[in-house]
Amino acid sequence: MNKAYASSDAVFLRRAICLARERSQTKAGGPFGAVVVCAGKIVSRGWNKVTSSNDPTAHAEIVAIRAGCRKLGRFHLHDCVLYTSCEPCPMCLGAAYWARVDRIVYAADRQDAAKIGFDDARIYSELSLSRDLRLIRMEQLLREEAVSVMQAWKAMPNRPRY
Repeated sequence: MNKAYASSDAVFLRRAICLARERSQTKAGGPFGAVVVCAGKIVSRGWNKVTSSNDPTAHAEIVAIRAGCRKLGRFHLHDCVLYTSCEPCPMCLGAAYWARVDRIVYAADRQDAAKIGFDDARIYSELSLSRDLRLIRMEQLLREEAVSVMQAWKAMPNRPRY
């Protein structure tokens, strides 16, 4: 990795860590912060708001991704980097893939998070199981009806492209 790249990565990653420190001390949520950077500039910030918003999906990365897309006026974050104070959980990693970020740079890892009570190991292990073995029961109904809606959308002229 080139030195200038690593230097700017450290600057942005420290901003995410600073958000984690500042916002968790105000009891807004857990000790997690994130920033989205595009063309060398921070376009959005996020911090964990799970407990303050009663929203289990309000993780720092999700908050930053949503704000970044709004600010850039698009549903993707091509050409953007997500800096986060901790390795993203499965939900946040999925969101980063859906947002199509170019890169993720993180500080603490999932083992560090587990040591303070944020353990994602169960979710990671559940994802590798077949649906019928998962802790949350899943049932499939009305598949044909849902697939017909999908097919109609695919046939729609000028539909959004993903």
